[in-house]
This record gives sequence, structure tokens and C-alpha cells, in this order.
Amino acid sequence: DVQLQAFGGGLVQAGGSLRLSCAVSGFTFDDYSIGWFRQAPGKEREGISCIRRSDGSAYYADSVKGRFIISSDNAKNMVYLQMNSLKPDDTAVYYCAGDQTQAIFIATMTSESHLCNYWGQGTQVTVSS
Repeated sequence: DVQLQAFGGGLVQAGGSLRLSCAVSGFTFDDYSIGWFRQAPGKEREGISCIRRSDGSAYYADSVKGRFIISSDNAKNMVYLQMNSLKPDDTAVYYCAGDQTQAIFIATMTSESHLCNYWGQGTQVTVSS
């Protein structure tokens, strides 16, 4: 069974950094990708970044471009989201999702999270001003 587990959230001051981790297991197809989404209270779930495990191709939403870095350690079956220069607007529950590459990239770019079949539990990130 596919399993994803997101962790690493916490409370940080504005301007600070956090690294989220997503432990990935159970995929039986080679070309899959992992995406990071976030959902703030009262808002829709937003796709923010994704990475293709096979070649490291990545996408960033404008809201995080230049501040967040996604990476993958295939040997450890981990995907990371390094979040720098955090702002109070980054406060949200963060989720990792996995699926076929096309589904993940489209879902992340359009924030159509229903296109992703596999989800980890969320991890809360709170940025204080």
C-alpha cells in the first residue's frame, strides 16, 4: 500500500525557516511525483511545489518561488520542503501527496488536489509576526 507521512511542522517567527519531510513508501510504478499542498483556515487547498522522483524536475507556485526548495532523497524515500523567509501568510496545514507525475504536476499547478490519490496527514506550520 502507498503511504505518505508528512512531518516537521511547528511554530516559527516571521523570517525564519522550517524543513518539512515526507516519508514515501509503497509506490509500484516508476514515474511518480510528490507534491506539497497547504490549506489555511477558510481557504482552499493550494498546490505549492512538486518534484518528479526520477529526474528531480520541480515546480514552484509563485507564492513560494525563491523562498522554498523541494528536494528528494530517493535512497531514503524522502521528499523535503525547505521553507525559508517564512511569512505569516505561510501559516497553514501542509500536506504531501503522491501519484503519477502528470497528475501531481497538474494538481499542484492548478491546485486541483482531487487529482491526487495518495495523501499524507497534514503537519501544521504557524508563522508568527
